[in-house]
Amino acid sequence: MGLINLSKSQKVPVSEKALIQRINRKLKSDHEVVKKTRHGRAWRDLGDFYRLDWYRNTIIDHHIDLEDLGRELEVLEAYEVLQPAE
Repeated sequence: MGLINLSKSQKVPVSEKALIQRINRKLKSDHEVVKKTRHGRAWRDLGDFYRLDWYRNTIIDHHIDLEDLGRELEVLEAYEVLQPAE
């Protein structure tokens, strides 16, 4: 009851906002956060997403693939996929 039977080819979409929240909850204890870059020079330098150490106020990583980071941190399950941006 209440369980959905998905075939192996079906994936559950996860929004970009939800995935960022999951990642940031995981990184919080390390004083880190993932941010989305606004367009302009910062976007050219950092890409769509970057990782910030807010305690030291330094950029740790840039040009981040959000889905790859989610899988690396184990906050995105194998049956989930990042929902394409609209």
